[in-house]
Amino acid sequence: MPALTPRRRLLVLATVCLAAFAINLDTTIVNVALPDLSRQLDATTRDLQWVVDGYNLAFAALVLSAGSLGDRFGRRPALLLGLAGFAATSTVGSAVGSPGALVAVRFAMGACAALIFPTTLSIITNTFPDRRSRAKAVGVWGAVTGLGVAVGPVVGGVLLAHFGWPSVFLALVPVALLALVATWLWVPESSDPGSARLDLPGLAASSAAIGVLVYTIIEAPERGWGAPATLAGFAATAVLTAAFVRIERGRAHPMIDLSLFRTPAFSAASGSVTLAFFALFGFIFLVTQYFQFIRGYGTLSTGVRILPVALTIAVGSLGGVALVARLGTRAVVTTGLVLLGVSFAWIAASSAFVSYERIVGQMVLIGLGLGLTTAPATESILSVLPPAKAGVGSAVNDATREAGGTLGVAVLGSVFTSLYASRLADTAFSGLPSRTATSAEDSVASALGTASGLGRADLLTAVQTSFMDAFHLACLVAAAICLVGAVGAGLALPGRLPVRPGGPGGGHGTADGDHGDRTGPTDRGATAPARTAPAAPPPRTAVRARGRTA
Repeated sequence: MPALTPRRRLLVLATVCLAAFAINLDTTIVNVALPDLSRQLDATTRDLQWVVDGYNLAFAALVLSAGSLGDRFGRRPALLLGLAGFAATSTVGSAVGSPGALVAVRFAMGACAALIFPTTLSIITNTFPDRRSRAKAVGVWGAVTGLGVAVGPVVGGVLLAHFGWPSVFLALVPVALLALVATWLWVPESSDPGSARLDLPGLAASSAAIGVLVYTIIEAPERGWGAPATLAGFAATAVLTAAFVRIERGRAHPMIDLSLFRTPAFSAASGSVTLAFFALFGFIFLVTQYFQFIRGYGTLSTGVRILPVALTIAVGSLGGVALVARLGTRAVVTTGLVLLGVSFAWIAASSAFVSYERIVGQMVLIGLGLGLTTAPATESILSVLPPAKAGVGSAVNDATREAGGTLGVAVLGSVFTSLYASRLADTAFSGLPSRTATSAEDSVASALGTASGLGRADLLTAVQTSFMDAFHLACLVAAAICLVGAVGAGLALPGRLPVRPGGPGGGHGTADGDHGDRTGPTDRGATAPARTAPAAPPPRTAVRARGRTA
């Protein structure tokens, strides 16, 4: 079809950003409702982990295949189907009455989100083929998606201040429906008919590997980290991962071309995105409970207090893309990961009742670190693939986000749960009836309820001390992981390269180490003379106009 008008491109960008905002809002909007779920549905800490991670796990497990399906059968119908399913499952989620049922619905919501998210980014790639305009669009998309993740607790707090916990699910419905209507009106069709068929063996192996790993980590505090079942889970994860690699290498049309990971612009960037969302999701999972259980803030007050993270993620995402042109991907992403590591170390060194002003400083570092890491790393991932394969590239980016977030909640949540239960068992709670003590170790809400019901200050102090010890250890783990990731990014990511004519994406060169989809890995920070890229073959993407023209 003829090139889209600038106005139509902006409408397409606004539409896909709205869709991405809805599903990223859902990744964290439920966090502020966790204490209410614990009290009203009798959910344990492990139940709460699964309420959060059920969504993330289904998202991460299915997003690679969903991206391939969108490429093959059409991105517009994939987006429409995903948004309709997301609205329906969100409605069902508001009506369930048990933790188990809610976890099941969260898995279904995650499956719909897996169909939506890679499609949004691949539509951007095909709508903005020019490298520079695409980078700006990705920066906006990154800011909006990060904003969705970070403002979830704020929106949830507002809703819970006036309505019950089902409102955090019902609120997602009108947003999804609005995005669905906008998609029908303005998003053009694009597809890659030659894309590979659904890779069922690869899907099964990858989904099983991620699922077994997350299940093992979440259940480890109850079973014991050295228990046979836990060790068997980790061993099974390794076997399934190896099977996935073997399956993909043996297929003519794999779900993901593993050779892409030989390119630092792809592999190191993917790893950086994983670590950034590991940190963000783990932080929000723990800090919402800290604000409500330890500081005694209400749901609305908690959501508002997390707002600095949302604002600085947007600033960091937009600023990160701009800085890449001057400093290069390596410098910007490495700085972002360092900021994340420093912020978590700062939190771990803070007292239980530290001033909120200091907490704001910590959250600003987290938000800037996330923005500086994710938007430049995302653009680096997309630079490796041609537009026709945008769904696969964006799906890899999305999978790294969700896998990182899933593991963040699982790992940091399980570290917290293990130490909290251990510390509480050595306090005055050990003198209470075994059923009461066990319930307190499984749930912070239950422990606080027991201390309040008995009117014992020593029990309240025990809960607060045990919580903060566990919270600080989880933050130290996050800090160490982010700082190790920063070292890896500094060694592996491409640096700033001179502009070369004829680069991918419409003739504009790149200043951030873009390898393009037709070139191999480039030496980091190289200063070799610019080379002209060979002529690209005609694109295979078939684009058809649908909906209202602009």
